[in-house]
Amino acid sequence: MRIVITAGGTGGHIYPALAILEKIKEQEPGSEILYIGTTDRMEADIVPKLKIPYVGIEMKGINRKNLIKNISVYFTFKKAIKKAKEEIEKFHPDIVVGVGGYISAPVIIAAHKLKYKTLIHEQNSTPGVSNRYISKYVDRVCVSLPDTITKFEGNKAVYTGNPRSEQILDTKAIDKRKFGLDESRKLVVIVMGSLGSTTMTEKLKELIPAFSNKPYQVVLITGKNYYKEYENIKVPSNVAILPYIDNLIELLKKTDLLVSRAGASTIAEITAIGLPSILVPSPYVTENHQMKNAQELEKINAAKILEEKNFSKDTLIPMIDEVLNDTGLYKSMKLSTKSLGVSDSATKVYQEIKKVIGE
Repeated sequence: MRIVITAGGTGGHIYPALAILEKIKEQEPGSEILYIGTTDRMEADIVPKLKIPYVGIEMKGINRKNLIKNISVYFTFKKAIKKAKEEIEKFHPDIVVGVGGYISAPVIIAAHKLKYKTLIHEQNSTPGVSNRYISKYVDRVCVSLPDTITKFEGNKAVYTGNPRSEQILDTKAIDKRKFGLDESRKLVVIVMGSLGSTTMTEKLKELIPAFSNKPYQVVLITGKNYYKEYENIKVPSNVAILPYIDNLIELLKKTDLLVSRAGASTIAEITAIGLPSILVPSPYVTENHQMKNAQELEKINAAKILEEKNFSKDTLIPMIDEVLNDTGLYKSMKLSTKSLGVSDSATKVYQEIKKVIGE
């Protein structure tokens, strides 16, 4: 197979794209791959290090605060389509796959204009701006959550799950003692993104002392940008504060309850392993999509939602205690979360790619 794949901006787009490529290489080792990303976002650093052929194209996202700046975005977009057409024609793929981020739009449109087969994947419950726009040009849409099928017109959408979840299932659990934790005690992990959160840091600092004398252990991952903010906090013996964990899923497999944002990557992780959660959706994301992700889980009793504006030690700790102490509730949340997981999601996306190529 010859495949062009495009995804960018955040790990929530990039890592599912890499999971798809890994599955293609597993199924068809002789496949040729070209990854098209931006010149200045995460993928420009991550992908070349993996020895995957990479082309960077300048592209900007829509500016919602200053509409005048979108004039330059429009011209950058037109140039990006032209550049993408050149790269696609040169590579001559069997299919072009978009996995989100604003770079997907010019690449998929270029492929459509050149009459190449196309497929996109949507990680969130509510489609992003780029995927909504380009969905009318593609042959197939794969989605991570069942209800997202209804957000796309026609009969193009297929429920595959998030391809990242198949990798998650293959990851081995870590020994909790590596972090100075007791294997026999329940564990709560609190994380508000890999970089952390300005708005949440003060709330979390107030929260830490309230865990003293609790029967469970807590790991608070501050984010690299905020670790120093916690230097002068008195930390109870059952709490560990860490700036970052390279492969968080290794620890999540030994976790009893997660308190987290509700991004697409988090949803993929917790549904893959059936991990109950208290979700604190970021209110600062496009179209409030994290809240909609969280609501997909809440409506089947897979997670509880705590809005950031209501987050405090007085609201969070009673929620944690309720979930961990109520055996019936905990088992119900675990089963409901697991019901949304797709154990062979990358395989399903690969199968849809093969179907589109054959159509």
